Amino acid sequence: MKIAIVGATGLVGTEMLAVLEERNFKFDEMILAASARSAGKEIKYAGKPIKVMTIEDAIEKKPDIAIFSAGSGPSLEYAPKFAEVGTFVIDNSSAWRMDPDKKLIVPEINANELNSETRIIANPNCSTIQMVLVLAPLHKKYNIKRVIVSTYQSVTGTGKAAVDQLMGEREGKDVEKVYPHRIDMNALPHIDVFMDNGYTKEEMKMVNETKKILGDDSVKVTATAVRLPVMGGHSESVNIEFTNEFELEEVKNILSETPGVIVKDDPANNVYPMPIDAHKKDDVLVGRLRRDETQEKSLNLWVVADNLRKGAATNAVQIAEYLVSSGLVK
Repeated sequence: MKIAIVGATGLVGTEMLAVLEERNFKFDEMILAASARSAGKEIKYAGKPIKVMTIEDAIEKKPDIAIFSAGSGPSLEYAPKFAEVGTFVIDNSSAWRMDPDKKLIVPEINANELNSETRIIANPNCSTIQMVLVLAPLHKKYNIKRVIVSTYQSVTGTGKAAVDQLMGEREGKDVEKVYPHRIDMNALPHIDVFMDNGYTKEEMKMVNETKKILGDDSVKVTATAVRLPVMGGHSESVNIEFTNEFELEEVKNILSETPGVIVKDDPANNVYPMPIDAHKKDDVLVGRLRRDETQEKSLNLWVVADNLRKGAATNAVQIAEYLVSSGLVK
Protein backbone atom coordinates (compact mmCIF):
# COMPACT_ATOMS: atom_id res chain seq x y z
CA MET A 1 0.00 0.00 0.00
CA LYS A 2 1.66 3.20 -1.24
CA ILE A 3 0.22 6.65 -0.60
CA ALA A 4 1.48 9.88 -2.15
CA ILE A 5 0.93 13.47 -1.04
CA VAL A 6 1.35 15.84 -3.98
CA GLY A 7 1.94 19.38 -2.76
CA ALA A 8 3.37 18.08 0.51
CA THR A 9 5.16 21.31 1.42
CA GLY A 10 2.08 23.58 1.40
CA LEU A 11 -0.32 24.48 4.25
CA VAL A 12 -2.91 21.85 3.28
CA GLY A 13 -0.26 19.24 2.43
CA THR A 14 1.26 19.69 5.88
CA GLU A 15 -2.19 19.34 7.44
CA MET A 16 -2.84 16.17 5.43
CA LEU A 17 0.28 14.58 6.90
CA ALA A 18 -0.87 15.53 10.40
CA VAL A 19 -4.34 14.06 9.80
CA LEU A 20 -2.92 10.81 8.35
CA GLU A 21 -0.74 10.42 11.43
CA GLU A 22 -3.51 11.29 13.90
CA ARG A 23 -5.94 8.85 12.27
CA ASN A 24 -3.25 6.16 12.09
CA PHE A 25 -3.75 5.58 8.37
CA LYS A 26 -2.00 2.33 7.46
CA PHE A 27 0.44 2.17 4.54
CA ASP A 28 3.69 0.54 3.56
CA GLU A 29 5.28 3.51 1.81
CA MET A 30 4.75 7.26 2.02
CA ILE A 31 5.66 9.26 -1.10
CA LEU A 32 5.99 13.04 -0.75
CA ALA A 33 5.99 15.08 -3.95
CA ALA A 34 6.14 18.76 -4.79
CA SER A 35 7.48 21.14 -7.40
CA ALA A 36 11.03 20.70 -8.69
CA ARG A 37 12.26 23.56 -6.48
CA SER A 38 11.13 21.69 -3.35
CA ALA A 39 12.56 18.32 -4.42
CA GLY A 40 15.24 17.12 -2.03
CA LYS A 41 13.73 18.78 1.06
CA GLU A 42 13.02 16.53 4.04
CA ILE A 43 9.70 16.41 5.89
CA LYS A 44 9.18 14.43 9.06
CA TYR A 45 6.31 11.98 9.34
CA ALA A 46 5.86 10.14 12.63
CA GLY A 47 9.28 11.38 13.61
CA LYS A 48 11.03 9.96 10.55
CA PRO A 49 12.42 12.14 7.74
CA ILE A 50 11.07 11.56 4.22
CA LYS A 51 12.71 13.18 1.21
CA VAL A 52 10.45 15.16 -1.13
CA MET A 53 10.61 14.07 -4.78
CA THR A 54 9.33 15.53 -8.05
CA ILE A 55 5.81 14.73 -9.22
CA GLU A 56 7.24 12.86 -12.23
CA ASP A 57 9.24 10.57 -9.93
CA ALA A 58 6.16 9.98 -7.78
CA ILE A 59 4.18 8.82 -10.83
CA GLU A 60 6.89 6.25 -11.60
CA LYS A 61 6.40 4.73 -8.14
CA LYS A 62 2.74 3.97 -9.01
CA PRO A 63 1.12 4.78 -5.67
CA ASP A 64 -2.25 3.22 -4.82
CA ILE A 65 -3.60 6.59 -3.64
CA ALA A 66 -2.37 10.12 -4.40
CA ILE A 67 -3.83 13.05 -2.48
CA PHE A 68 -3.31 16.29 -4.39
CA SER A 69 -3.04 19.74 -2.87
CA ALA A 70 -0.93 21.49 -5.48
CA GLY A 71 -3.42 23.76 -7.25
CA SER A 72 -5.56 23.37 -10.37
CA GLY A 73 -2.71 23.59 -12.90
CA PRO A 74 -0.68 20.64 -11.57
CA SER A 75 -3.90 18.69 -10.96
CA LEU A 76 -5.05 19.07 -14.55
CA GLU A 77 -1.60 18.10 -15.81
CA TYR A 78 -0.66 15.26 -13.50
CA ALA A 79 -3.85 13.69 -12.08
CA PRO A 80 -4.60 11.88 -15.39
CA LYS A 81 -1.00 10.60 -15.48
CA PHE A 82 -1.37 9.10 -12.01
CA ALA A 83 -4.75 7.62 -13.03
CA GLU A 84 -3.13 6.01 -16.07
CA VAL A 85 -0.79 3.99 -13.82
CA GLY A 86 -3.72 2.80 -11.68
CA THR A 87 -3.65 5.39 -8.89
CA PHE A 88 -6.79 6.70 -7.17
CA VAL A 89 -6.33 10.47 -7.17
CA ILE A 90 -8.07 12.58 -4.52
CA ASP A 91 -7.78 16.17 -5.70
CA ASN A 92 -8.20 19.15 -3.41
CA SER A 93 -8.25 21.82 -6.13
CA SER A 94 -11.21 23.11 -8.12
CA ALA A 95 -9.90 21.46 -11.32
CA TRP A 96 -12.27 18.48 -11.48
CA ARG A 97 -15.16 19.42 -9.19
CA MET A 98 -17.71 20.33 -11.83
CA ASP A 99 -16.51 17.83 -14.44
CA PRO A 100 -19.64 15.76 -15.14
CA ASP A 101 -17.52 12.60 -15.32
CA LYS A 102 -15.89 13.12 -11.90
CA LYS A 103 -17.34 12.44 -8.46
CA LEU A 104 -17.48 15.26 -5.91
CA ILE A 105 -17.32 13.52 -2.56
CA VAL A 106 -18.11 14.23 1.08
CA PRO A 107 -17.79 10.70 2.53
CA GLU A 108 -20.62 11.02 5.07
CA ILE A 109 -22.99 11.97 2.24
CA ASN A 110 -22.07 10.22 -1.00
CA ALA A 111 -19.00 7.95 -0.66
CA ASN A 112 -21.14 5.12 -2.06
CA GLU A 113 -20.83 6.76 -5.50
CA LEU A 114 -17.20 5.64 -5.68
CA ASN A 115 -16.22 2.52 -7.63
CA SER A 116 -13.17 0.93 -9.25
CA GLU A 117 -13.55 3.18 -12.31
CA THR A 118 -13.46 6.37 -10.23
CA ARG A 119 -9.76 7.15 -10.59
CA ILE A 120 -9.94 10.95 -10.16
CA ILE A 121 -12.04 12.03 -7.18
CA ALA A 122 -12.74 15.70 -6.44
CA ASN A 123 -12.58 17.08 -2.90
CA PRO A 124 -15.16 19.90 -2.63
CA ASN A 125 -14.49 23.51 -1.74
CA CYS A 126 -13.87 24.04 1.99
CA SER A 127 -16.86 26.32 2.55
CA THR A 128 -19.12 23.93 0.62
CA ILE A 129 -18.10 20.86 2.63
CA GLN A 130 -19.09 22.23 6.03
CA MET A 131 -22.39 23.56 4.73
CA VAL A 132 -23.53 20.43 2.86
CA LEU A 133 -22.71 18.20 5.82
CA VAL A 134 -25.46 20.09 7.65
CA LEU A 135 -27.77 20.46 4.66
CA ALA A 136 -27.78 16.83 3.51
CA PRO A 137 -29.72 15.22 6.41
CA LEU A 138 -32.14 18.18 6.52
CA HIS A 139 -32.74 17.97 2.77
CA LYS A 140 -33.51 14.27 3.13
CA LYS A 141 -36.09 14.98 5.82
CA TYR A 142 -37.68 18.29 4.82
CA ASN A 143 -36.68 18.90 1.15
CA ILE A 144 -34.72 22.12 0.79
CA LYS A 145 -36.08 24.71 -1.64
CA ARG A 146 -33.58 27.53 -1.16
CA VAL A 147 -30.36 28.32 0.70
CA ILE A 148 -28.94 31.81 1.41
CA VAL A 149 -25.41 31.66 2.79
CA SER A 150 -22.93 34.31 3.87
CA THR A 151 -19.44 33.12 4.72
CA TYR A 152 -16.84 34.56 7.08
CA GLN A 153 -13.65 32.87 5.97
CA SER A 154 -10.24 32.48 7.59
CA VAL A 155 -7.09 33.83 5.95
CA THR A 156 -5.67 30.29 6.14
CA GLY A 157 -7.91 29.48 3.19
CA THR A 158 -5.63 31.60 1.01
CA GLY A 159 -2.41 30.05 2.28
CA LYS A 160 0.74 30.91 4.19
CA ALA A 161 1.35 34.19 2.36
CA ALA A 162 -2.05 35.47 3.54
CA VAL A 163 -1.28 34.49 7.13
CA ASP A 164 2.04 36.36 6.79
CA GLN A 165 0.20 39.44 5.49
CA LEU A 166 -2.24 39.42 8.41
CA MET A 167 0.41 38.93 11.09
CA GLY A 168 2.76 41.45 9.46
CA GLU A 169 0.03 44.10 9.31
CA ARG A 170 -0.86 43.36 12.93
CA GLU A 171 2.78 44.01 13.88
CA GLY A 172 2.88 47.23 11.85
CA LYS A 173 5.28 45.90 9.24
CA ASP A 174 5.37 46.77 5.56
CA VAL A 175 4.43 43.39 4.09
CA GLU A 176 3.76 41.89 0.68
CA LYS A 177 0.03 41.92 0.04
CA VAL A 178 -1.81 38.82 -1.16
CA TYR A 179 -5.14 40.63 -0.93
CA PRO A 180 -5.97 43.86 -2.81
CA HIS A 181 -6.54 45.62 0.53
CA ARG A 182 -5.42 45.46 4.13
CA ILE A 183 -6.88 42.40 5.87
CA ASP A 184 -6.13 43.19 9.54
CA MET A 185 -9.00 45.13 11.17
CA ASN A 186 -10.96 44.71 7.94
CA ALA A 187 -13.43 42.49 6.05
CA LEU A 188 -13.11 41.78 2.33
CA PRO A 189 -16.27 40.76 0.40
CA HIS A 190 -13.97 39.34 -2.25
CA ILE A 191 -12.78 35.71 -2.36
CA ASP A 192 -11.28 34.48 -5.64
CA VAL A 193 -12.00 36.38 -8.87
CA PHE A 194 -15.18 38.21 -9.85
CA MET A 195 -17.33 36.57 -12.54
CA ASP A 196 -19.42 38.21 -15.27
CA ASN A 197 -22.56 37.85 -13.13
CA GLY A 198 -21.06 39.94 -10.29
CA TYR A 199 -20.51 36.96 -8.01
CA THR A 200 -17.04 35.72 -7.10
CA LYS A 201 -15.78 32.32 -8.17
CA GLU A 202 -15.88 31.20 -4.51
CA GLU A 203 -19.57 32.08 -4.29
CA MET A 204 -20.39 30.22 -7.49
CA LYS A 205 -18.44 27.18 -6.26
CA MET A 206 -20.82 26.98 -3.31
CA VAL A 207 -23.84 27.32 -5.59
CA ASN A 208 -22.81 24.65 -8.09
CA GLU A 209 -21.03 22.19 -5.80
CA THR A 210 -23.93 22.08 -3.32
CA LYS A 211 -26.32 20.96 -6.05
CA LYS A 212 -23.89 18.32 -7.31
CA ILE A 213 -23.18 16.83 -3.87
CA LEU A 214 -26.85 16.77 -2.89
CA GLY A 215 -27.68 15.34 -6.32
CA ASP A 216 -30.49 17.83 -6.75
CA ASP A 217 -30.38 20.73 -9.24
CA SER A 218 -33.71 22.05 -7.95
CA VAL A 219 -32.10 23.38 -4.75
CA LYS A 220 -31.62 27.14 -5.14
CA VAL A 221 -28.44 28.53 -3.58
CA THR A 222 -27.16 32.10 -3.36
CA ALA A 223 -23.94 33.07 -1.59
CA THR A 224 -21.83 35.99 -0.39
CA ALA A 225 -18.27 35.10 0.60
CA VAL A 226 -16.25 37.36 2.91
CA ARG A 227 -12.63 37.10 4.10
CA LEU A 228 -11.96 38.04 7.73
CA PRO A 229 -8.73 38.48 9.72
CA VAL A 230 -9.42 35.20 11.50
CA MET A 231 -7.41 32.02 12.05
CA GLY A 232 -8.78 28.59 12.83
CA GLY A 233 -11.74 28.12 10.56
CA HIS A 234 -14.55 29.36 8.34
CA SER A 235 -17.94 30.47 9.68
CA GLU A 236 -21.22 30.59 7.77
CA SER A 237 -24.61 32.13 8.34
CA VAL A 238 -27.11 29.87 6.57
CA ASN A 239 -30.79 30.49 5.90
CA ILE A 240 -32.71 27.44 4.65
CA GLU A 241 -36.23 27.36 3.22
CA PHE A 242 -37.87 23.92 3.22
CA THR A 243 -40.80 22.47 1.30
CA ASN A 244 -41.99 20.63 4.42
CA GLU A 245 -42.67 21.98 7.89
CA PHE A 246 -40.16 21.23 10.63
CA GLU A 247 -39.88 21.20 14.41
CA LEU A 248 -36.80 22.90 15.82
CA GLU A 249 -36.16 20.15 18.36
CA GLU A 250 -36.33 17.51 15.65
CA VAL A 251 -33.81 19.47 13.55
CA LYS A 252 -31.44 19.52 16.51
CA ASN A 253 -31.87 15.79 17.02
CA ILE A 254 -31.21 15.05 13.33
CA LEU A 255 -28.03 17.13 13.33
CA SER A 256 -26.89 15.65 16.66
CA GLU A 257 -27.11 12.19 15.11
CA THR A 258 -25.29 13.20 11.89
CA PRO A 259 -21.74 11.76 11.71
CA GLY A 260 -19.14 14.53 11.70
CA VAL A 261 -21.51 17.18 13.09
CA ILE A 262 -21.57 18.56 16.66
CA VAL A 263 -24.45 20.75 17.83
CA LYS A 264 -23.32 23.64 20.08
CA ASP A 265 -26.52 25.53 20.71
CA ASP A 266 -27.10 26.99 24.16
CA PRO A 267 -27.17 30.77 23.64
CA ALA A 268 -28.43 31.40 27.19
CA ASN A 269 -25.01 30.23 28.37
CA ASN A 270 -23.08 31.80 25.47
CA VAL A 271 -22.57 28.43 23.79
CA TYR A 272 -22.34 28.65 20.00
CA PRO A 273 -19.74 27.65 17.39
CA MET A 274 -16.66 29.84 16.92
CA PRO A 275 -13.55 29.39 14.74
CA ILE A 276 -11.37 29.21 17.84
CA ASP A 277 -13.36 26.11 18.90
CA ALA A 278 -13.05 24.45 15.49
CA HIS A 279 -9.28 24.93 15.14
CA LYS A 280 -7.50 21.58 14.64
CA LYS A 281 -10.83 19.73 14.97
CA ASP A 282 -12.33 17.42 12.34
CA ASP A 283 -15.99 18.01 13.17
CA VAL A 284 -18.38 20.60 11.78
CA LEU A 285 -19.96 22.70 14.55
CA VAL A 286 -23.51 24.03 14.22
CA GLY A 287 -25.52 26.33 16.45
CA ARG A 288 -27.73 29.47 16.68
CA LEU A 289 -30.58 27.29 15.41
CA ARG A 290 -33.76 29.35 15.13
CA ARG A 291 -36.79 29.86 12.96
CA ASP A 292 -36.77 32.60 10.34
CA GLU A 293 -39.79 34.54 11.56
CA THR A 294 -40.16 36.38 8.25
CA GLN A 295 -40.60 33.31 6.05
CA GLU A 296 -42.61 30.10 6.47
CA LYS A 297 -40.78 26.77 6.84
CA SER A 298 -37.42 28.54 7.08
CA LEU A 299 -34.49 28.04 9.42
CA ASN A 300 -31.42 30.08 10.39
CA LEU A 301 -28.24 28.45 11.65
CA TRP A 302 -24.51 29.11 12.08
CA VAL A 303 -21.89 26.62 10.84
CA VAL A 304 -18.18 26.59 11.70
CA ALA A 305 -15.35 24.24 10.71
CA ASP A 306 -11.58 24.23 10.38
CA ASN A 307 -11.11 24.86 6.66
CA LEU A 308 -7.73 23.10 6.59
CA ARG A 309 -9.18 20.00 8.30
CA LYS A 310 -12.73 18.94 7.35
CA GLY A 311 -12.68 21.63 4.68
CA ALA A 312 -9.65 20.04 3.00
CA ALA A 313 -7.23 17.54 4.58
CA THR A 314 -9.61 15.51 6.74
CA ASN A 315 -12.20 15.12 4.00
CA ALA A 316 -9.50 13.93 1.59
CA VAL A 317 -8.11 11.44 4.11
CA GLN A 318 -11.62 10.17 4.86
CA ILE A 319 -12.07 9.50 1.14
CA ALA A 320 -8.79 7.53 1.21
CA GLU A 321 -10.03 5.61 4.25
CA TYR A 322 -13.22 4.73 2.39
CA LEU A 323 -11.25 3.49 -0.63
CA VAL A 324 -9.41 1.10 1.68
CA SER A 325 -12.36 0.03 3.88
CA SER A 326 -14.57 -0.63 0.83
CA GLY A 327 -11.89 -2.83 -0.75
CA LEU A 328 -11.35 -0.53 -3.73
CA VAL A 329 -7.73 -0.22 -2.61
CA LYS A 330 -6.09 -3.30 -1.13
